[in-house]
Amino acid sequence: MRRILIFLTVMGPGLISAAAGNDAGGIATYTTVGAAFGYRLLWLLFFLTFSLVMVQEMAARMGAVTGKGLSDLIREQFGVRWTLLAMFSLLAASTATAVAEFAGIAASLEVLTQELPFPLHLFTWRWVSVPTFALLTWLLVIKGSYRAIERIFLLISTAFLAYVAAALLARPDWGQVFHTMFVPSQAWYSPDPAWSRLAIATAGTTVAPWMQFYLQSSMVEKGVTPTQYSLARVDVVTGALAANLVAFFIIVVAAVKLQGMPVADAAAAARALEPVAGAQAKYLFAFGLFGASMLGASVLPLSTAYAISEAFGWQSGVGERLSEAPRFFALFTLIIIVGAGLVLVPGVELVPIMVFSQVINGTLLPLTLVFMLLLVNNKRLLGRYVNGPFYNLVVWATVALLTGLVVLMLARMVTG
Repeated sequence: MRRILIFLTVMGPGLISAAAGNDAGGIATYTTVGAAFGYRLLWLLFFLTFSLVMVQEMAARMGAVTGKGLSDLIREQFGVRWTLLAMFSLLAASTATAVAEFAGIAASLEVLTQELPFPLHLFTWRWVSVPTFALLTWLLVIKGSYRAIERIFLLISTAFLAYVAAALLARPDWGQVFHTMFVPSQAWYSPDPAWSRLAIATAGTTVAPWMQFYLQSSMVEKGVTPTQYSLARVDVVTGALAANLVAFFIIVVAAVKLQGMPVADAAAAARALEPVAGAQAKYLFAFGLFGASMLGASVLPLSTAYAISEAFGWQSGVGERLSEAPRFFALFTLIIIVGAGLVLVPGVELVPIMVFSQVINGTLLPLTLVFMLLLVNNKRLLGRYVNGPFYNLVVWATVALLTGLVVLMLARMVTG
């Protein structure tokens, strides 16, 4: 009974960080991957599942053993210059993801309100909905009420569990699914320029840089110690596996229902849920997308502002006064303003911008992983809790694979 009570105390960060990773950008990316390439990138998702579990576990372990956040350790061990580079990378990736979150909010509300009794142009509606929910997100966090409704957004996000049923009802050829996933072949690669972009986006949304900063800081905030860590690890591993299982089913059902079709908007993406929701699929999709987007739009700017403030020793905390933590509040507000503002640019298509944000995440991810690997293998910091050989092999392989994909994408852009 005592172990159960301790587990309930330390659980949460792993589940929330992994669930928040299946946000607007994640749903859009996995749907687009299935529609564009069928099952051909499932091998990458399978490999990234190992990467996600190990990277998340590394972040949680460093937090429990050192009692410090990731950005704090980067500053202490690598100095100001490298910290500037790491924080600039985090800010760029987080801002791009914030754009995806507000694009998800706009897309979900456009679907939910398209049958209003009065006509309203979609872009005009965007000017109403995005600023309104950006302000609501800001107020929820600033007023300290975010934690109270975090679980509500998480609960709404579970609407995407419908993808599991949708994939089963769509009756894919499971033999072909697992053959394509596990047996190396030419199907694993495509000369299509979109292949490398979507491969990077898949990595960027599965193992997002901001998730690692959030998770490690959450472990520190909860006061998890090495003696409690075995239970916290269950939370981390369970959250990561559950999130990627949902991602697997999203790709599968999109491959069956949408392959060859352009996924230009939320209504098109929602068709993947027709096997389980029929004509109401677009509303189920929009409902889940709204919850996932609001969860991400709340967690991400806050965790990024905390991480950057921690890195440079700035006062931080939503309980502080504006005059006591001006840089913290400025960063938090800036991410929300830029994220919401870019969605309001005329002509912006919401699903493509969600996917593009994950390309940025994936492009910047190797830098975060290298910092984490150097830190988690420092015996002076971690002692007997340093990485084992298998962990190092998988995570360094992730860095190498992503770096190669980025080089390939840039080469294709240059050569046209």
